[in-house]
Amino acid sequence: MSDYSPQPEHRFTFGLWTVGNVGRDPFGTPVRDPISPVEIVHMLADVGAYGVNYHDTDLVPIDASPSEERQIIDDFKAALAATGLKVPMATCNMFTEPIFKDGAFTSNNAKVRAYALHKTMKTMHIGVELGAELFVFWGGREGTESDATKNPADAIKRYRDGVNFLAEYALSQGFNLKFALEPKPNEPRGDLYLPTVGAMLGFIATLDHPELFGVNPEVAHEHMAGLNFLHAIGQAWDAGKLFHIDLNDQAFGRYDQDFRFGSSMVKQNFLLVKFLEDVGYSGSRHFDAHAYRTEDYEGVKDFARGCIRTYLIFKEKAARWNADTEIQQLLAQINADDGEFSYLADGFSVETADRLKNHTFDRIAIGRRGLSYERLDQLTIEVLLGVR
Repeated sequence: MSDYSPQPEHRFTFGLWTVGNVGRDPFGTPVRDPISPVEIVHMLADVGAYGVNYHDTDLVPIDASPSEERQIIDDFKAALAATGLKVPMATCNMFTEPIFKDGAFTSNNAKVRAYALHKTMKTMHIGVELGAELFVFWGGREGTESDATKNPADAIKRYRDGVNFLAEYALSQGFNLKFALEPKPNEPRGDLYLPTVGAMLGFIATLDHPELFGVNPEVAHEHMAGLNFLHAIGQAWDAGKLFHIDLNDQAFGRYDQDFRFGSSMVKQNFLLVKFLEDVGYSGSRHFDAHAYRTEDYEGVKDFARGCIRTYLIFKEKAARWNADTEIQQLLAQINADDGEFSYLADGFSVETADRLKNHTFDRIAIGRRGLSYERLDQLTIEVLLGVR
């Protein structure tokens, strides 16, 4: 049996809000007692995590005094030093408090928008102190239940103005920060603005400093809308904008389930891991997921270890897929190219266009060629089932 022990180069991370989740849901009260950020750090060290990420209020209660805040941060830093865990990413909670009930950057209330900037600037300072080099924006309340209440063009402009302001602030402070925008189609609002990876990529192109911004796609969020997560990741990678990734699992079309990574959509998540490993993604593999409400904290550890172990199993099977002789022969056949159209590789020219226009295609013969995709997919399943 292979060794599926996590190593620092795997960069497996969890949020304080993930393993610290107390099992509350809209229909039930907590089933686990809260544990402190320091306890969470030590728990994550026990399961082999590389790092821990946090929302501002996961770490410091919103009403903490300055002295209480300083003590909490110092205790957290001591736990990080004792365990060797890193803080690669920070983010700001702009969805829990009543002030954000109509959004933060997109709120109709200018006072709310100003407070959102104020809160985020403070969170940036703490994140940088803790070593974070990435700041995530998830607009959990940036949306509507009724579009009679908010003009979407105004809302997107406000969103743009907010993140532009914060990027300029980070530059003015000399922070070594980049920003990742996290899309989600709905929940907790009826509809959220910028709901998909593609929408976020389009939005980034309109910002004052697009080079500072990328995306933080989440498996569950694309699956909620019935979309193909791997396609979204491929687009983000192609654009050079895959700054971070949230790994969990989720059946298509459901509420945000945040299941243990790989626990539901096995083939989809295998192909995701294969893509990340094949292209050499070097960022955090962040598990934004929750243990079942049935679990105590030993079960939470089982959940965290399971996320890591499944990723590494998929990584091993991806290497096996890549080394499988029959699979590689099929791929060679599928992608066979006799070089007849290699002249198109240099792009457009008038001469190239004329040459192509004058070519005669046997579309019937080309269309009759079988592609062996059934066989390739079956071999993929057999790799996953452990019979190859």
